[in-house]
Amino acid sequence: MSNTIDQIIKKYQELGENPETYLEGLLHADPITYWDYVEVDTLLSLQKPRTPFKDEVIFIMYHQVTELLLKLIRHELEQLVDGDIIDKNQVTVKIGRCIRYTEMLISSFDIMKDGMDPGEYQKFRKTLTPASGFQSAQFRYIEILCTPLENLINEEGRQRLPQNPSVEEYVDHIYWKDAGYDRSTGKKTLTLQRFEEKYLEDFITLAKKVQGLTLGDKISQMGDRSSLLVQTLKKFDYLYNVEWPMVHLRTAAHYLEEKNGQIAATGGSKWKKYLHPSHQQRKFFPALWTEIEKEQWGEPKTIDHGNKEQTTSTYYSRRQDL
Repeated sequence: MSNTIDQIIKKYQELGENPETYLEGLLHADPITYWDYVEVDTLLSLQKPRTPFKDEVIFIMYHQVTELLLKLIRHELEQLVDGDIIDKNQVTVKIGRCIRYTEMLISSFDIMKDGMDPGEYQKFRKTLTPASGFQSAQFRYIEILCTPLENLINEEGRQRLPQNPSVEEYVDHIYWKDAGYDRSTGKKTLTLQRFEEKYLEDFITLAKKVQGLTLGDKISQMGDRSSLLVQTLKKFDYLYNVEWPMVHLRTAAHYLEEKNGQIAATGGSKWKKYLHPSHQQRKFFPALWTEIEKEQWGEPKTIDHGNKEQTTSTYYSRRQDL
């Protein structure tokens, strides 16, 4: 105990502070509690439904949990991107964490699919127009941290790009704008307009900051890539960019398809086309995939893993029904 006190005294002396003041402050401070540290009361007060339907609270909490999981992924990626030097073991560990968080995102869609009364959902969802999960900025931050902007342009977008595009031009043709931008008329949905007003400059600023420094850039410059690292990166890439969009697509179909037609998404997007990985064509680490795998992106296929062949849907997911 005396050694600990000596270390505390030394710490504050080196900071040019009076250790006695800090020790006296500790004497009078209340012990920390779980509810204060985690901000439980604040957290549980953040659900503010706009309708009287009880299941709207579930809808809000689900999306709040999603944003927290995205923040966990972003937290790991920022450490990899901000660091001057990263090694294969560090990447493997941190991307392994990102895999676990993504698997939680995938399995959590059961809350959306089976955790709400469909009748209530069809009623309260109209109150949310034009808000949309499309407007999750953290999703876009993660993309920008993971890979160079050219990997976030689908084939249609590539045909529109000028030679030697700037960051702004890349962002103008980024795949996700297809969800709310009619390029033939120049008209944007209100969902996209407000999203860009809020976040577009932040996206451009981050993209410029990490230009040449994204995780994908650092992986390409890494001379010694172990088979474990490659498989870990490919698993994260596939889970995040194929499995998660596909389970999202199936969940959207559960609520937005009816026998007599299709219900519009709250943001007005052509959700069937936009959500499918074959349209998004988003790959964080394209150099790790074969040409055939890239051509069949988003389709059930077989990948050779040494002596075993497994379909991506069973290899890259814990759940066999995803």
